[in-house]
Amino acid sequence: MIRVTRLNGEHFALNPDLVERVEGHPDTVVFLVDGTRYIVRESVDEVLDEIREYRASILATAYAMDRGTYRTTPAGPHAGSPHPVDDAPRASVVPFPAREER
Repeated sequence: MIRVTRLNGEHFALNPDLVERVEGHPDTVVFLVDGTRYIVRESVDEVLDEIREYRASILATAYAMDRGTYRTTPAGPHAGSPHPVDDAPRASVVPFPAREER
């Protein structure tokens, strides 16, 4: 999700996978695939940067998970601690089997 701001100052999260296009009229209008429109304070370039960063973060997380270096946030008494917890659970990505293996 990306965070954007309505003209009245209200913040909300938007699923960037549903964004069809973003236009500046001079107000920035975000059009979703279902026809919903949102007018936001952010510029077209700012919305596009947010979408780009969101998608890059997904790829970076998947890469870290595949390499075994991704650590989930612990939910115990050390949650939010600036020091990593050594026994934090690790996640991993399991590749789909090749057609020959099915």
